[in-house]
Amino acid sequence: MTTSTRGAAKTPAVLVLEDGRVFRGRAYGAVGETFGEAVFSTGMTGYQETLTDPSYHRQVVVMTAPHVGNTGVNDEDMESRKIWVSGYVVRDPARVPSNWRSRRTLDEELDAQGVVGISGIDTRALTRHLRERGAMRVGIFSGDAVQDDAALLARVQEAPQMKGANLSAEVATTEPYVVPAIGEKKFTVAAVDLGIKGMTPHRMAERGIEVHVLPATATVEDIYAVNPDGVFFSNGPGDPATADHPVSVMQGVLERGTPLFGICFGNQILGRALGFGTFKLKYGHRGINQPVQDRTTGKVEVTAHNHGFAVDAPLDQVSETPFGRAEVSHVCLNDNVVEGLQLLDRPAFSVQYHPEAAAGPHDAAYLFDRFVSLMEGQRA
Repeated sequence: MTTSTRGAAKTPAVLVLEDGRVFRGRAYGAVGETFGEAVFSTGMTGYQETLTDPSYHRQVVVMTAPHVGNTGVNDEDMESRKIWVSGYVVRDPARVPSNWRSRRTLDEELDAQGVVGISGIDTRALTRHLRERGAMRVGIFSGDAVQDDAALLARVQEAPQMKGANLSAEVATTEPYVVPAIGEKKFTVAAVDLGIKGMTPHRMAERGIEVHVLPATATVEDIYAVNPDGVFFSNGPGDPATADHPVSVMQGVLERGTPLFGICFGNQILGRALGFGTFKLKYGHRGINQPVQDRTTGKVEVTAHNHGFAVDAPLDQVSETPFGRAEVSHVCLNDNVVEGLQLLDRPAFSVQYHPEAAAGPHDAAYLFDRFVSLMEGQRA
């Protein structure tokens, strides 16, 4: 429930975690109530891209950077059709945006889209709490939604958990669409939308790829109806353990030997398709400054992330799978979490992070070139 209220900055608001920790501040964005999984993002820029990333569906994002909203909101940096976060938590929102591209304030955009937020709390203390206790359910309440703490805590504890959530179909396109190649068309790619960001097909289009974006419910027959040179599985929200349909579809692609590339949720889908398990991370990786090593080259890259689940695959050996040998190609240097997989006997690979760099560094842009090389090799 939300109500649009200008002047919300003076309205008291309360954030309640499922373990009973309470933070008090002021309403930011819409006034009302919201629930989700509390996660923190370490990005210092790119908040507009974060807010509109479908993989943040049903998450309440805590910004570790203290100043948020400085550049306002523009009409060019949206990564999808709407804001997907369930709630937004900031410490010190900008009073006046300062950027030539800005069209409105972040507060106004959150309010217009009914996103309940809170400002003026100690986000450092909240982040430290989540680092110690892990991501957990949370509620934000403002205006008439505020009750006594015990009643609010009971409501938070009744909210659904992220583990076991099947969410990709809720954020994906319902109808296929095409992103044309920029310049000469060289390849056709079928992209399964599990929560795709707009910049991802654009990065492929820049390389001469015509991208056919298909719903999460697409079948193997739907994929091959576009006569693809390659198949892509996108990022997305939810627990990969629930994604039986995408796993089955990916196995069908692997059987045919078509070049395949997956990112984020797509990496977890590949892991499951190969027979590996997945598990929920304590607090996940989010933001645009995570260090990852490409083990095939030894190069360390700074990368953009949003994932709360990971693939359980051995780091120190090549694994035998139903589709040939597989190995871990990328690893997070902070905690040794699997950040990429590749098959050694078929043209397929994936990474757990976001190489499209929206927002984020461009260190991983080479992965789109690697996908092109696979398709060139298959065609040759």
